[in-house]
Amino acid sequence: MIDYPRLEAILREAGRIAMNRWPGAGNSVEVWDKGTNDPVCEADLEVDTFLKRELGALLPSAGWLSEESAENAERLDDRLVWVVDPIDGTRDFIRGRSGWAVSVALVSSGRSLIAALEAPAREESWRATAGRGATLNGEALATSRREQLEGARVPANDLAKDDRGFTKVEQPNGIALRAAMVAAGQADLLATMRWGYEWDIAAATLIAREAGASVSDIFGQPLGYNKRDPRSFGLLVCAPTLREPAIEHFGPRARELLAQSKAR
Repeated sequence: MIDYPRLEAILREAGRIAMNRWPGAGNSVEVWDKGTNDPVCEADLEVDTFLKRELGALLPSAGWLSEESAENAERLDDRLVWVVDPIDGTRDFIRGRSGWAVSVALVSSGRSLIAALEAPAREESWRATAGRGATLNGEALATSRREQLEGARVPANDLAKDDRGFTKVEQPNGIALRAAMVAAGQADLLATMRWGYEWDIAAATLIAREAGASVSDIFGQPLGYNKRDPRSFGLLVCAPTLREPAIEHFGPRARELLAQSKAR
């Protein structure tokens, strides 16, 4: 179905396009705000345009869902859909930090089949295919087997009062890379309690699942992709044995925050 060497070439070229704009490599890039404290830059649009053209040529039957493209409801009728964030972690990108990645997933019937994160500033290429495992730079990934929630490593700059029993590790701006850290055993737990979009996580969650991690929304419910409303509330990616204690730990706060968000 897929010309994998061609797909790999497309992903690498997308990373190269982004690197040619990355301020961390001494380049300049135009930045503006979408109007909701949501920055976007030239590189987002350049990578998006490139991927839409090349992935569309690679698999003409597939639909398209991307953070930086206009919504097209026809995708809901497509059997296969590319779900893309051309630069996940734009804030790190424009600040010259390395915590960003090009995120690409191919989705069918609500599930990710193929996933890639291309993080050239970190010299990292993350890949997964459903049922075939996940890799980082060609090396097989295996998630943590930690059994105790207390002391679990979480990608965070700061910890809420209720979470101070966790251990902070590096926090890339891009949530996709944070989920990938759990896949690689570099962190034990990632939990969010806010609305997020499919394009942020469709690739990373397959990588984590194929590495053996537990993946769900913050309440432990399955995630689905290519929905009419491409959002979900909260994300939980963790070592399998941490799933139930993590749901118990975060659930009450998450329910309260969800109720508040719906009341606004």
